Amino acid sequence: MSNLKVDLKSSNVDMQNILEYKEQVKEIDTKLRTNSNDQSDFRGWIELPTNYDKEEFSRIKEAAKKIQSDSEVFVSIGIGGSYLGARAVIDSLTSTFYNYKKQSTPQMLYAGNNISPVYLNELIDLIGDRDFSINVISKSGTTTEPAIAFRVFREILENKYGVEEARKRIYVTTDKAKGALKQLSIEEGYETFVVPDNIGGRYSVLTAVGLLPIAVAGINIDALMQGAKEAQDKYQDSDLKYNECYQYAVARNILHKDQKDIEILVNYEPKLHYFTEWWKQLYGESEGKMGRGIFPAGVDFTTDLHSMGQYIQEGKRHLFETVINIEESASDILMKEEEDNLDGLNYLSGKTMDYVNKKAMEGTIEAHVKGRVPNIVINIDKLDEKTVGHLIYFFELACAVSGNILGVNPFNQPGVEEYKKNMFRLLEKPGY
Repeated sequence: MSNLKVDLKSSNVDMQNILEYKEQVKEIDTKLRTNSNDQSDFRGWIELPTNYDKEEFSRIKEAAKKIQSDSEVFVSIGIGGSYLGARAVIDSLTSTFYNYKKQSTPQMLYAGNNISPVYLNELIDLIGDRDFSINVISKSGTTTEPAIAFRVFREILENKYGVEEARKRIYVTTDKAKGALKQLSIEEGYETFVVPDNIGGRYSVLTAVGLLPIAVAGINIDALMQGAKEAQDKYQDSDLKYNECYQYAVARNILHKDQKDIEILVNYEPKLHYFTEWWKQLYGESEGKMGRGIFPAGVDFTTDLHSMGQYIQEGKRHLFETVINIEESASDILMKEEEDNLDGLNYLSGKTMDYVNKKAMEGTIEAHVKGRVPNIVINIDKLDEKTVGHLIYFFELACAVSGNILGVNPFNQPGVEEYKKNMFRLLEKPGY
């Protein structure tokens, strides 16, 4: 059983304030859960840990085994929700130096997440002559960044292996019935997986969108889904008094009403860097509309205390922090005494490095709260598949509730189309 606890004692928000939202949250909960699997809406993620496609799930695991057996490198081609979720989980649950180590699972590389020719050429050079497979992830197949990368890598695969063998190394995650990528997959015979109609990209990490790359990296996707299922069960209660997920959603809105317009997600474990990036998209794209929203930012402490610490401590007082605290470190180092003590660290002898890290966290929270930066702390017992699955579901559900409290639709993103129109016009795309 994964464990997650929300600690509000440093947040300047008390339970009495939170419970003022009790009836509103109950209405939001009913709205979210009523016909949540409606194919015309984007709430399919709510029951996903229970209702996921078991046949496709098995195919994902089989495809992952094949890729592990015939590929030294695996390239995941996607952007936004088609990329960040998988990378967040993979980086959280594998070695920080995964790609530098010799191991039984492929090196994990990412393309289609930018339009830099330098990046793509360097990626191609890195793959070199090694055997590789790709997974292109796009609902439509026409999103510019992944479409460009797929065109490039498809040509490389066909030149390297021939058309027939290349087809066996191209895996497509796209719409179940329509779109350019679906049509191409039918014509070429690529193995395909589904981007569900009722789950938006930023909520899709626990679908085939994220699960195939995650499985290829050797991560136990059964345990990941089990953690999400535990969260689904835990946060079923619509009573705000007993639902910590909803309490977090309300607390951040109370802080927002107090002119705290920026939320910084803080971690003290470098493995969570890309989890923060996933979280930033989830909240930024869900809440940033109609002139509203809490701006999502992220820092890696203690690293960023030496760059952003000054601003957080004494800058404009328009922010609050949400800290992810991992209670049990996966490994540790014992500090030993040295005779000369030239670095002055003998006061740490007999203490572990994780203990020092925890005291840095506690001291930072104390300093920032004193500097009028409220802190919400999310305690998790350890970093494993179940906990990460639980944390993903926690933030997704909290985001949906929070967006409704703000009065916005947390499942659309109309603003992201504006830059595309300008880009297509400048590139003289037909119709623009």
